Amino acid sequence: MDALLLARLQFASTIIYHFLFVPLTLGLSILLVIMETLYVRTGKEVYRNMTKFWGKMFLINFAMGVVTGLVQEFQFGMNWSEYSRFVGDVFGAPLAVEALLAFFMESTFLGIWVFGWDRLPKKIHLAAIYLVALASHLSAFWILSANAFMQQPTGFVIRNGRAEMTNFFALITNGRLWVQFPHVVAGGLVTGAFFVAGISAYRLLKKRDEHDTEFFTRSARIGLTMALIGGIAVSLFGHIQGQYSTVHTPMKMAAAEALWNTENPAPLSLFKVANTQEHKDLFSIDIPAGLSFMSYNSFDGKVQGLNQLQAEYVKQYGPGNYIPPVFITYWSFRVMVGAGMAMVAIAGLGLFLLNKRRFTQYPKLMMLMVAAIAVPFVANTMGWILTEMGRQPWLVFGVLKTDAGVSPNVSAGMILFSLSAFIAVYAALAVVDGWLLVRTAKQDVPTLEAEKAASEEENVLQGAY
Repeated sequence: MDALLLARLQFASTIIYHFLFVPLTLGLSILLVIMETLYVRTGKEVYRNMTKFWGKMFLINFAMGVVTGLVQEFQFGMNWSEYSRFVGDVFGAPLAVEALLAFFMESTFLGIWVFGWDRLPKKIHLAAIYLVALASHLSAFWILSANAFMQQPTGFVIRNGRAEMTNFFALITNGRLWVQFPHVVAGGLVTGAFFVAGISAYRLLKKRDEHDTEFFTRSARIGLTMALIGGIAVSLFGHIQGQYSTVHTPMKMAAAEALWNTENPAPLSLFKVANTQEHKDLFSIDIPAGLSFMSYNSFDGKVQGLNQLQAEYVKQYGPGNYIPPVFITYWSFRVMVGAGMAMVAIAGLGLFLLNKRRFTQYPKLMMLMVAAIAVPFVANTMGWILTEMGRQPWLVFGVLKTDAGVSPNVSAGMILFSLSAFIAVYAALAVVDGWLLVRTAKQDVPTLEAEKAASEEENVLQGAY
């Protein structure tokens, strides 16, 4: 394996691992806002306890997201110095705003929220978690603005062999950003919602006492409601993003459908076995005109094929292979869509049974709900694999190829060493994170009486000291 392949594997493995925590942070922040708002509006202690219980999960996840996110920026200098040199003037701006504005804002108000219980007025404390949720999503916005530039570069010129920003406003009004951002927000919501619903189902299966039953029934209802809303929103925004990509990044969509030749109307492939070397189907189950309908809301519409786009790109960019890895993009797209449909079905059925007070009568469904915690993580991962692999062979589409962005003086052995070290460290972090989450999920539900007793004990100890 050469340095380029190892550098790509290292960035892919670390970013996929990091992105396990990002959508969960986004989703849990919204759910904490809902729970604490219910507490402030109703005055019911169950919502206060709920906020504190799930808040512990949020803090564990937030810490892991910070630790794993720092590694990404190191790699720009370590393995991708040519990319950083070429596009740093553009790419650095949104990353700097994310760190100096969004992350600091998130960290500051998270600290106020954690240590402000019983010290701040209720509404001020509630405002803190609102600002944490806002900052979390602003952070995602700035990261996605940088990624959107890689997918569809705007607001720059090439000067002295480097990309230089000419219009910051064009960067943040990039059409790609505004179809991508709501899709990621919805994906975060459904991830956090299934996390809450799955753990609630697990605790309801244990049936410790009436207090636990009420607490986790309410948590499950909030989780399943948001999971259904989030699942529908993910599908809607994903559809909008797909239509946008058909027009603006047609090669990616052609690869996602393994559409070899331009067709009008174009069929939608449900399942396909293809010879990717010879660009032909061996076996395919299609819906006639389905792809045209998904792309244009009409059964009549031309969708460009891989072969025609390849010929067009050769004329535009020069000799080379401009077709992304078809097998990976085709199946990552289908796993993502299948996972999205499964989430809507599971959330809808679970919420229906919960509202009918029959949820606990189906232990197998409750176990399925526990297992379904993993489904949005699979969908998120497949979505990002599709997004990034579908752009290949470009780092910045039409401007910089992937093989031109790798560091020239970093050997394969050096990257292999750091890749191995990252895998070892991340494996250890995964064990620690899993242990902390499971341990927290099994803890007794906080109660006002228990908190008063703990506070009195703390005061006695401080007096004795």
